Amino acid sequence: MRHTGQQPARDLERGRATTPAGAPGAPASSATSPVTSPVTSPVTSPASSLARYLAVRRRSVALCAPLTVEDQLVQPMADASPSKWHLAHTSWFFEAFVLGLVGEASFDPAFGFLFNSYYEAAGPRVARARRGLLSRPSLARVLAYREAVDAQVQAALTAGALDDAARTRLELGLAHEEQHQELLLTDIKVVLGTQPLLPAYRAELPRPVNLGERHPASRWRAFEGGVIEVGAPAAGFAFDNERPRHRALVPPFALATRPVCNREVLAFIADGGYRDPRHWLSDGWHAVQAQQWTAPMYWELSPGSDGGAQLYELAGVRPVDPDEPACHLSYYEADALARWAGARLPTEQEWELAAAALAPDRGNFADDDRLHPAAAAPGADPGELAQLFGDVWEWTSSSYSPYPGFRTLGGALGEYNGKFMSGQQVLRGGSCLTPRGHVRASYRNFFPPAARWQMTGVRLATDR
Repeated sequence: MRHTGQQPARDLERGRATTPAGAPGAPASSATSPVTSPVTSPVTSPASSLARYLAVRRRSVALCAPLTVEDQLVQPMADASPSKWHLAHTSWFFEAFVLGLVGEASFDPAFGFLFNSYYEAAGPRVARARRGLLSRPSLARVLAYREAVDAQVQAALTAGALDDAARTRLELGLAHEEQHQELLLTDIKVVLGTQPLLPAYRAELPRPVNLGERHPASRWRAFEGGVIEVGAPAAGFAFDNERPRHRALVPPFALATRPVCNREVLAFIADGGYRDPRHWLSDGWHAVQAQQWTAPMYWELSPGSDGGAQLYELAGVRPVDPDEPACHLSYYEADALARWAGARLPTEQEWELAAAALAPDRGNFADDDRLHPAAAAPGADPGELAQLFGDVWEWTSSSYSPYPGFRTLGGALGEYNGKFMSGQQVLRGGSCLTPRGHVRASYRNFFPPAARWQMTGVRLATDR
């Protein structure tokens, strides 16, 4: 039976402890901090919240500006949703979880069925793999939906109709939309990168001019480890999977000062790495054979013995730059590269310890408008940790699981993170497609180990 409506948001969200919050800062006072509710009062004024809301919403539409209407419907793989769907889903999120708290009517009751992603409490929905079949509503109708939701949010903020709980959910909705902005770009890349002519998303994106120039090689940075505190503290905004802040024992270790670059991947390929099962986990080797992996996603190896390669990226097709951080690697490939190099992947606790003293907004992010990993600057100190934030999400050896004391929050928003804590690996640090300011040292991303379409790379670790 076709679903034509959705439950009111207030029915979906019984209870107020539905939205995560926090950011790294003060240490916890005990081994495990208590489970926390959302922040009880927004940290910004309604005017500041509105300015941030409008900026985030406009950016999503701007990311789609280089696309044709046809580009925004295509779905070459189940994981990569059409751009039109992203634009509608992020609007539905605000309508269902923010505007519903103040009794606003829905734009179209059928949109809850079309644009709900995975919230069981919100009712039936279109299967993920069938989102590309939604020729209706039109793109124009979806953009009108966005405008209507924006007008309602703006009116509610201006009138002071959103209480602290609603404004906390508004902040969650903005972080959610920033996540979808990164997904928009990776999914656009799948759409265009699977076309026969490999068209560029934006051919004018800045690119390196000194291919082959030697950049600083990676070195090892030693850490003493010890009993440390990881996770977000109680104050401020963070997702629920970053909490509670708790103690962890980290043995001494060393971390590479740079992520693995394309030069090392080319050497792995030349050494037969994709043909040698000794480097691979059993499931990884099965994936290599079943999917016929011979190089990272979007690479095309040159025939002959020169060992060269080309890649497709959002600016089009070009030669692989040996010094750029390698990306579009699955967890299986990351683990195999580490084994081949005589190293391993870091745990997420090791990664967070190393990143805790660094500024999370310093790096190559989407705001820099490169939209591709950048090589370390020539002349940079090779002994200093670099590129932990931005460029590529870095796989860790840690499975995505709850922290000690984690509790799934009530209501539909309790489905945001917790129910995915099985069969996935944690990634840290953000990428060149992540909005600046979105990530922090405690931020936990997660994907299945075979996933390759995200901007995922590798940083090596070793025991001491």
